Amino acid sequence: MKQRRLSIEEFNELLQQWNDQQIKIVKQEMDDIKETLLVLRGVSFTKGQSIDDYISRYALQLNGSGLIETTMNNYESLPAETFEIPLEEEATYEFDGARFTISTSRGVYTIEQNQFV
Repeated sequence: MKQRRLSIEEFNELLQQWNDQQIKIVKQEMDDIKETLLVLRGVSFTKGQSIDDYISRYALQLNGSGLIETTMNNYESLPAETFEIPLEEEATYEFDGARFTISTSRGVYTIEQNQFV
C-alpha cells in the first residue's frame, strides 16, 4: 500500500478510531529498535514535556495497558499506562491504510494494529 502524508489533525482523527484495539508500536532511534504492545485506550497530545531526558515541544501520548520489549523477545509490563512519542514541528505523519509512520529528527515510529495475548 502507498503511504499517504497526513496533517496532524488527520493523523489524530484516524488514530482515534483505533481506541480499544490492540496495537504494536515500533520505535527506531539510531541503532535502537524497541517494540511495545498496547491496548489503546486514548490518544492525547501534551506540550512542554520532558521525555527520556529529551525536551520536546510536544508529545503524542498513547494511553493504555501493555508490554514493552526489554531485550530480544522478552517483554515486561509498561511502567505507566502511557507510551510517549516526542514530536516536533517538522515531524511527518503518514498512513498506508494499515500502518501509521511518524518520522522525526530523533527517530521513526510505526503504529499498527496487532493481535497479542
